Amino acid sequence: MAKTSSQSDELLRPVENGCELQVIVLPRSSRTCIVGLQDTGLKIKISKPPVDGQANAACCRLIAELFSLPRSRVTVVRGHTSRKKTLRCEGLTPEQALEALKPWE
Repeated sequence: MAKTSSQSDELLRPVENGCELQVIVLPRSSRTCIVGLQDTGLKIKISKPPVDGQANAACCRLIAELFSLPRSRVTVVRGHTSRKKTLRCEGLTPEQALEALKPWE
């Protein structure tokens, strides 16, 4: 199923020097992996607990690996204590991000 423009706008938003990605995090899962795209974000499982920023750090590592970015280029900008988070990916355009996300459409 192809993403519509409005779905892409909800998932990715261009910002200065990169883009912001909406994610839905399921902490304390059996393994860390990408589940797939949902209406409002990229759903990911994280094996780390949501304690002392462990789940946030693991989430950023997974997204950095997915987009082949240095870990320092991916940060949580909203939702630090929520399952729904906004991650800033510096040096990545929304078009590049959508290309990397195609396997989960």
